[in-house]
Amino acid sequence: MKKMTDKEVSIPAPDGSPEQEVPRIGSLKELIDRVSGRGLQITDYGGDAGLAELLPFPFLALVGQMDMKLALLLSLVNPAVGGVLLIGPRGTGKTTAVRSLIDLLPQVPRSLCHHGCMPEDVEIGGIDAVCPDCARKYGRGDPLAVMDSVRLVELPLNSRLDDVVGGIDERSVIHERMRLRRGILAQADRNLLYVDEVNLLADEIVDAILDAAAQGIYTVRRGPMAATYRSRFVLIGSMNPEEGGLRPQIMDRFGLRVLVSGPKGETASQERLEVYRRVQAYSASPRRMAAEYSAETALAKAEIQAARDILPEVVLPDQVANLGLAIIDQLGIDSLRAAITLFEAARAYAAIDARLEVTSADIREVAATSLRLRRSSFIKEFFKEQDAEEVELSTVLDHTITESPPQDALD
Repeated sequence: MKKMTDKEVSIPAPDGSPEQEVPRIGSLKELIDRVSGRGLQITDYGGDAGLAELLPFPFLALVGQMDMKLALLLSLVNPAVGGVLLIGPRGTGKTTAVRSLIDLLPQVPRSLCHHGCMPEDVEIGGIDAVCPDCARKYGRGDPLAVMDSVRLVELPLNSRLDDVVGGIDERSVIHERMRLRRGILAQADRNLLYVDEVNLLADEIVDAILDAAAQGIYTVRRGPMAATYRSRFVLIGSMNPEEGGLRPQIMDRFGLRVLVSGPKGETASQERLEVYRRVQAYSASPRRMAAEYSAETALAKAEIQAARDILPEVVLPDQVANLGLAIIDQLGIDSLRAAITLFEAARAYAAIDARLEVTSADIREVAATSLRLRRSSFIKEFFKEQDAEEVELSTVLDHTITESPPQDALD
C-alpha cells in the first residue's frame, strides 16, 4: 500500500474495495466546508444494468444550506439539543437533507434484554436496578448491550394513531391470542424520528408525540391489555409555513429551528446550476454519486462518532454561560429550554471542532438556531395586561395587612 503523507489519511471503502486516501482534516466542520464546495467529478464505472437501488443522496453533496447541515450534525453529536425543525418553502432540500443522514448515523449501545436493562443501570442503581437474568449475566461478565447504528424512522403523514403508538397485533388474533405490537414511537427509541409536514399532523398524533417526547416512555392500553414502551428519540421535523402553522406545544419540543430558503446573493446562480448538475448525476446513477463521496462520507461518520465520544468531557465555563444567558435576557425569552438548547448546541459545536471547552465563538455560531421563534407576542401582551392587576393586588394586600390589627390583639 502507498505510504501516506502527513497530509493524508487512509479510509476503508464501504463496499470492501481497497482503502482510499483523502486529505487529513482538522475537524468535521472543515470537512463539510471543503467537500460541499468541491466540484463534481463523476467517474464512469461502466454500463447501467437497469436495476433500481434505494441509495440516499450524499449529505456532503448538498450545495450550500450550511445552517441546515450544521443543525442536523449537532443533533447527531448531542441528542440533548432537542431535535431540529426545518422551516421553508417546497423544493429547498429539507427532506433530502434529513434522509441523507443515513450514511452518517453513529452507533449507540442497545440492550440485549427484553426489559431494556443497560450496564449504566447497574453502575447508577446497583445490581437491583436490572432484571434477575441481567444481574446473573452481569455477574458472569457477559455483555448486557451491543453497539448498533442509529436508524432513521419516518412517521408518514397519513399514519393512524395505532400505527404511531401501537395496538393489537392482528396476526395474534388469527391464533386466538391477544397481544400488543409496538408502534412507530417505540421503534424510534434511541433513533431519529423524522416527521415531514409536521404542521399537518392530526392533533391526536401530535399529542402522542408530545407525551413520548416529554417522558421518554408512553403507555398503550387496549381493553384489559397495557404495555409501557421506551421512546427516547431525536425529533426532526420539516414544514412549509404557507401550508399552516405549528401548534406551540410541538414547536416547543424542537430545540434547533432553521429557516431554509433558496440560494441568494451573488453566487445564487452558480449554486442553482451546481444543484442541478448534482441532482442530474444522482438521478442517472445513485451508486456512482455515492461512490464519488464515499471516502469523505466514511471520514465524516468517524468524526461524528469521535465527537460523540468526547462530548461528555466538553465543559462550559461560567463566563461563557453568562454570555449566553445575557443574550437570552436581552431577547426577552421566557422558556428555560432556550438556555438548555443553546448550551448543549454549543457543547456539540465544540466537540465537532475537536475541542473540550466551549468558547464565546461557539455560542455565537449556534445562538440563532437555538433561540429563534421562542418569543410569543400573545404571552407578551398577556403579561402586559396583567401588570395592572398585579399592581392592584399588591396595593390591596399591603394596605390590608398593614391596617389590620394583629390577631392576638383582637383576642
